[in-house]
Amino acid sequence: MLRILFLGDVVGEPGRRAVIDLMPELKKEYGLDFVIVNGENAAGGRGITPKITIDLLRAGVAVVTTGDHIWDQKEIYHYIDTEPRLLRPINYPDDTPGQGSIVLETDKGKVGVLNVQGRTFMLPPLENPFRALDVAVARLREETNVIFVDVHAETTSEKIAIGRYLDGRVSAVVGTHTHVQTADERIFPGGTAFLCDAGMCGPTESVLGREIEPIVTRFLTSLPATFPVAKGPVTLHGALVDVDEATGMALKIERFAREKA
Repeated sequence: MLRILFLGDVVGEPGRRAVIDLMPELKKEYGLDFVIVNGENAAGGRGITPKITIDLLRAGVAVVTTGDHIWDQKEIYHYIDTEPRLLRPINYPDDTPGQGSIVLETDKGKVGVLNVQGRTFMLPPLENPFRALDVAVARLREETNVIFVDVHAETTSEKIAIGRYLDGRVSAVVGTHTHVQTADERIFPGGTAFLCDAGMCGPTESVLGREIEPIVTRFLTSLPATFPVAKGPVTLHGALVDVDEATGMALKIERFAREKA
């Protein structure tokens, strides 16, 4: 059995600090073999920097996935080509910097990770994720049966449809982007684990990781406002997935939550 921890969108300094500080404890407590973190909001709530990527990898994260904010920090443009463990959605055009998938060796065999972005209510509009996944999954399956997919998308219907479409071909499909952990974890009939959204790693007393008052004011007035990252205790949200390393099929999935003061 291979145990994977996936953590949802990391929000700002509070989120990334909690992930880094807790990583050794989590690895030991849960016997983790592989850790994936979505880091697309790790830099002040928008994007990710080379330094933050390095800090997460040094803390024990194996792969950092992203989404629609991947390009918000401009220094990432050149860096992403030098660090294959930092993924951008695979359905960007072929000549886009970086890559959307990776296969890494572990003590229990190879693990593939795929990052894809949905199209419904998402900008920029990217290539069809279903078609992009067909090609990418077939390529990864030539190397390994263990494949984890981060679907960065807005709508539950699109995430569920992708999970159903990939059932039996990948180990797990877990959604990101909405920052709210869903309660629909299950293993589909073909053996693929699914969770519509992993949630976020960010301040607990917040609106999606941001300070509450400015967002409430924006809804009340419709006037422009800045949304600073909130402070205080942080909750890490994600999913724990146990995979049969021989078949690549999921044995168990459970929601994960851990608070850090």
